[in-house]
Amino acid sequence: MMHKLKFYATSLFLLLCMVQVTAQKSSELPVSVPEKEGVSSAGIINFLDATAKSKTEFHSFMMLRHGKIIAEGWWNPYRADLKHTMYSCSKSFTATAIGFAVNEKLLTVNDKVISFFPNDLPDTVSTYLSELTVKDVLSMSDGMEPDPTFTVASRDSNWVKGFLATPILHKPGTTFLYNSLGTYMLSAIVQKVTGQRVIDYLKPRLFDPLGITGMDWEVDPKGINTGGWGLRIKTEDMAKFGQLFLQKGMWNGKHILPAAWVEEASTVKIIQHPDMPQSKRDSSEWEQGYCYQMWRCRHNAYRGDGAFGQYIIVMPDQDAVIAITAETPNMQEEINLVWQYLLPAMQDNKLPDDKDNQAKLTKKLASLALPVPAANNADMARTISGNSFQMEPNAANIQSMSFSFFRDNSCILQVATDTAVYRIHFAAGKWEEDETLMHGPSLVAGAKASFAGLPALKTDGACTWKDEHTLELTLRYIESPHTEKITCHFDGETVTVDMENSFDYGSKKTTLKGRL
Repeated sequence: MMHKLKFYATSLFLLLCMVQVTAQKSSELPVSVPEKEGVSSAGIINFLDATAKSKTEFHSFMMLRHGKIIAEGWWNPYRADLKHTMYSCSKSFTATAIGFAVNEKLLTVNDKVISFFPNDLPDTVSTYLSELTVKDVLSMSDGMEPDPTFTVASRDSNWVKGFLATPILHKPGTTFLYNSLGTYMLSAIVQKVTGQRVIDYLKPRLFDPLGITGMDWEVDPKGINTGGWGLRIKTEDMAKFGQLFLQKGMWNGKHILPAAWVEEASTVKIIQHPDMPQSKRDSSEWEQGYCYQMWRCRHNAYRGDGAFGQYIIVMPDQDAVIAITAETPNMQEEINLVWQYLLPAMQDNKLPDDKDNQAKLTKKLASLALPVPAANNADMARTISGNSFQMEPNAANIQSMSFSFFRDNSCILQVATDTAVYRIHFAAGKWEEDETLMHGPSLVAGAKASFAGLPALKTDGACTWKDEHTLELTLRYIESPHTEKITCHFDGETVTVDMENSFDYGSKKTTLKGRL
């Protein structure tokens, strides 16, 4: 009897293992060769060559055709296993949570927003506020002007109350205005009706079926996911999300998201500037119409869209999905490269094998890298190594900075603020991977509880001497689009430190002064 029980137990264990392995494999995207899926390898090579000449700093790229990965690459030090800040691509996931809640009959898109928050209403509820529906918020037609996001998020601890207290100047549903705080309200509504944060509510419904793991999402002071920003996922996770929409909510033969919701969420609900001449609309990706927390594109495509160039582009006519992470000063230029090079590379039928260009593409994708500051040294390194500079009072509350140098010319920067001490590693001639609790650059860094809900931030640092007295430290926050450049000029017993983040290069910097 005991042998039989052991046999059954072993058999059950093996069966569970097989089920687990099958589930893991079924969540992975299959891989193919471009030509087999009707795409020219040469066209993808031309796209990659163009990215090197553009103003955009690309971090990752993945292209799916007919549900298969045909090209993927990461610009070192960015990697496939790293998450990347989605910024407003987060909105598409928040809207999807609303879709699941609608399907489960926990709410409808016609429900009034005020019905969910009776304890947070202003003393006087205006007619327009009483009319505001979930659908109005989904379609960025809340009727507020200007966008209250940064004002409320930086001022209030109760963002729901701050949103509801904001005057609504236009009849809801009639006027488009981008409003990230509105998306936060969708997140708050999901948490209200489900008792779960959006990230937790989506886990069994979206993330688990698609094999998305390791995701995280910022929260507000009340512990509600920020909704309109703050989600971090990997590039392949972005592509999977796009593929789910391309397949009308179908994944591995099962509808995990209703096709009707996919259709509703990806079609035009409002035109951004209806009075704009058609000729101008035809050249802009931001004038094709807005859906439910997604944008319509030219070429009958649509996209999730995050600040500084985070894109999930769904192309139904081509049966393709393109995921990109980047930092760019010109998001239109970035997406123009897709239309200029990748769109014409796709054909209806299978293409002849092209082993030469396939080999070139494979090599190019494997060798993608961002420039590394040059490895060098200066006598000043020995003079200041181990010394601490006391900084003059400053807005960053940095009290002291010290520098330690080593034989391989690497450096450790120690930054002491009024609340913490941070030690960050920088290598010479290569990137030094590290992590820190020091908050990096962010478009929403001014929000209360900014970065709350996230673990220590992964970094890659490199150092170089620009001249005998000037040390330049480059700190990449490699799970975000952004980089910080710290330029230190040493003059006798004093130091002048210029701190710039990558989206303000050349226009804004913080200057600190210190003395030994």
